[in-house]
Amino acid sequence: MNRTTTYIDPTTDFGFKRIFGTDANKDLLKAFLNELFRGRKTIADLYYNKNEHVGDTEEIGTVIFDLTCTADNGEQFIIEVQRSSQINLKKRMLYYGSKLISDQAPKGGRKDWNYDISEVYVIVLMDGFKMPDGGKSNDFLHDVCLCKRETGEVFYGDLGFIYLELINFTKEEADLQNDLEGWFYVLKNMSSLDKLPTYLRKPVFEKLFQIAEYGKLSKEEKEMYDVSLKRKWDAEAVRQYQVQQLEEARQEARQEGEEKKSYEVVEKLLTAGKFTISEIANFATVSEDFVNKVRASLSKKK
Repeated sequence: MNRTTTYIDPTTDFGFKRIFGTDANKDLLKAFLNELFRGRKTIADLYYNKNEHVGDTEEIGTVIFDLTCTADNGEQFIIEVQRSSQINLKKRMLYYGSKLISDQAPKGGRKDWNYDISEVYVIVLMDGFKMPDGGKSNDFLHDVCLCKRETGEVFYGDLGFIYLELINFTKEEADLQNDLEGWFYVLKNMSSLDKLPTYLRKPVFEKLFQIAEYGKLSKEEKEMYDVSLKRKWDAEAVRQYQVQQLEEARQEARQEGEEKKSYEVVEKLLTAGKFTISEIANFATVSEDFVNKVRASLSKKK
């Protein structure tokens, strides 16, 4: 595979794992997560749980970190970080969050446990696709919890979902205003950069760019990364094909709906018996051939 960039793509399975998935680099993950919480929480330390795992073979493109985090006030909470695909996104995230809750239940003694559930957060990196049912929102960070429908008041804040919608982040380096935007810029653009941007010349980003240098990978790591990059490209090609097929299906459905409406209009005008073929075609904004086809169809029904 031809290399044309200096840095690996952090949104590949390999890149995401290399940058965020080891104890040696957990300071990067901690800094990244703290920016996502935007001061609501400050992680002092985190622990990679033993059941950390890579996504199922049926769902290539998902990397999961199961983390136990300790806040600066001593509170502990659980975070699951994912690089996720588009299919059934919201339902899958709800399932993963629910599983993190249910896994906390002891096998016995639940009465004594009294549902002492730790806070749970699912953080999702969405690469290359929009939020399902997201409307026209251009937000690149979605911070979600359980709220009352009528007022928006938080009903339960200890189950949260943070979605990173990279496709909506369009800022250039000169437009960056804080480290949160810096992280988004890195995730989206690192593989196309040839040096550390001036705005990001801070210790945490300097370390990140050093780790992400393709030239520093071993031969085996380069092979692993190239395979991971190809998988990402293949998955994107499949996703684009699915999007195209869906749009074609929608267009066909729209055309069928429009034809049905036009047929009904032409049928009424023909039945009235007051208009010429040319006049009906003009009134209904269809071709004369279409009017003749409707007339032929009506004749068969008689």
